[in-house]
Amino acid sequence: MKYYTPLSTVAGYNTQVFFDLVLECSLQFKDFGLDSRLMSTIEHLGFSEPTEIQQKAIPAAMTGQDLIASSKTGSGKTLAFIIPAMQRLIRNRALSKRDPRVLILMPTRELAKQVFTQLRLFTTGSQFKAVLILGGENFNDQVKTLEKDPHFIVATPGRLADHLSQGHFYLNGLELLILDEADRMLDLGFKEEIDQIMQQIPQSRQTLLFSATFDDSIHKFSKSLLKNPQVITIDDKTEVADSVEQLIYTVDADRKRELLSYLIGSKNWQQVLIFTRTKKTADELAKEICKDGIKAQSLHGDKSQGARDRALLNFKQGKVRALVATDVAARGIDIVDLEYVVNYELPYVAEDYVHRIGRTGRAGKSGLALSLVSPNEEWLLTAIEKVIDDRLLQQWLPGYEPDLTKDGAPKKSQNKKKARNQALQKPTSKARRRR
Repeated sequence: MKYYTPLSTVAGYNTQVFFDLVLECSLQFKDFGLDSRLMSTIEHLGFSEPTEIQQKAIPAAMTGQDLIASSKTGSGKTLAFIIPAMQRLIRNRALSKRDPRVLILMPTRELAKQVFTQLRLFTTGSQFKAVLILGGENFNDQVKTLEKDPHFIVATPGRLADHLSQGHFYLNGLELLILDEADRMLDLGFKEEIDQIMQQIPQSRQTLLFSATFDDSIHKFSKSLLKNPQVITIDDKTEVADSVEQLIYTVDADRKRELLSYLIGSKNWQQVLIFTRTKKTADELAKEICKDGIKAQSLHGDKSQGARDRALLNFKQGKVRALVATDVAARGIDIVDLEYVVNYELPYVAEDYVHRIGRTGRAGKSGLALSLVSPNEEWLLTAIEKVIDDRLLQQWLPGYEPDLTKDGAPKKSQNKKKARNQALQKPTSKARRRR
């Protein structure tokens, strides 16, 4: 194994990437010099060969220096910060006995639950306690949980900021701050809450920032949070997994629902995740395809946490065939055997297309990502093709061909400007804290 440290400029940082690994043999978790108790847990859970982001991020984080790590969704980022966090607490057991020592911030409740589930695999049977703090759940119960002096807190920013403002816990002894899916946090408008949280955190902390993308907004955001960070970027070009087949059907907007129900019924698809751009469309589409004889439910940020949990559980257990979701769920649904993802509407943010279709074709399984594209959405498809650096062939399905005699769609430039303004408009404080 050889290590080298080339100088690299990434999004304005003139710094050294910690090290690039040139593998002459397969790197294992045992090569990281982890505590024997942590290694036993890793082996018990069946993890052996780390992913590329884990190979680079884990030893980098273990140096104690701030870190920015960028890699695509599904690359294994969660273990890339859980393992060094556990290592830190095991080695520094005597420090900060009362205040939380590790804070992990996530943009959505679904993502926070996923991370908490994985974290619990490592803390179960140890002396370390972890708690989950989310919006939409009983506030007073969370107060009691925080009074038990947890070592780890996994939280969404809005609800955590509420507890901090009311003095239900303190972060004076925090040693490690982790922000996962930081790009999504900015998209959802959480900067105000994060700034509020940062005022309560000691300057001496270590900060790890993970993101699926690394654009100018993330660069500016990171400058205010991190000190001389190491920078790791994996897969600079946004790619779709080879296990995902991408299919594009061009169809008039007013016939999308009809075509969708036809495909699910005629092809006997049993588990289909469908993405829309708005909550209203998600609710309406779920009702309409139910009328077509296909059991469906919707999932979005205006649903209570209980309703969201039930909808996801019903979908996983096969009680409903279709789950219609907004992008709040694009990075928060992890179903290994999910075969079908449908973009009922293309996203306004092209990178979200990759996150959406990344819900299928996981863990070596194959998957189909179908997009229903109306003529006035072609500019969105062009943006997606630019991001993934690939041309997606549009097809017509016999019987559902677009009507070329219809009046043209709104001018692309006007449509695009209006759509982007709507998509990127900062949510209200109330809306943010519901997530």
